[in-house]
Amino acid sequence: MMAEPTRGPGLYPPPERTRRQVVLADDHDLVRGGIRGLIELLPDIEVMAEASSGEELLTLMESVTPDLVITDIHMPGMDGLEAVARIRRGQPALPILVLSMHDTPDFVQRAVVSGANGYLMKNAAPSELQHAVQSMLATGHYFNARVARMLLEKVETCADDGLTERQVEILVMIAGGLSSKEIGHQLGLSPKTVDVHRARIMERLQVRDVASLTRYAVRRGLVKV
Repeated sequence: MMAEPTRGPGLYPPPERTRRQVVLADDHDLVRGGIRGLIELLPDIEVMAEASSGEELLTLMESVTPDLVITDIHMPGMDGLEAVARIRRGQPALPILVLSMHDTPDFVQRAVVSGANGYLMKNAAPSELQHAVQSMLATGHYFNARVARMLLEKVETCADDGLTERQVEILVMIAGGLSSKEIGHQLGLSPKTVDVHRARIMERLQVRDVASLTRYAVRRGLVKV
């Protein structure tokens, strides 16, 4: 009687996932810890991995497959909205919840345009955060009544709406005469990262030199002369 062939390690099916898994991105350790604690009070849900910047979040997403991503907007380096847009291009069905201190229609609408399926203010009650997480996992989206109204508001458009908040910040510094090294020092970025932002700003605004960037910033009232 022939013995059954030995099964190699690659032949076993992966264990079934028993808990819904969340990836959390925020640059403040204390904030992440508080959010993680609230999420893990919910049954069958756990935070599987954390990131403290947009770049870390993108790197993390290359090796994990969560059921939900929760991210802040303001983070060092790449901001949360740019990270959302990049994740969305690669994973069109993944639920993404933006958790932010910004409570204005322009930020809410930018988040949705970037690819977020939900938006919640950081001053929300702990119970609402838990409800938002459960709703995102169950339906793929979450917008409370206040945020839903903001989505319907008409926001005055202007040429710099296409820039991220970080890019506007760098634009102001460029117009103020700071070098890439000086900007990087103030924002905690490498000069190379600042140069990448500057190139993207120029591409977005269709200008070719720093003088044109400065004139644009003056016209928009971003800097005073």
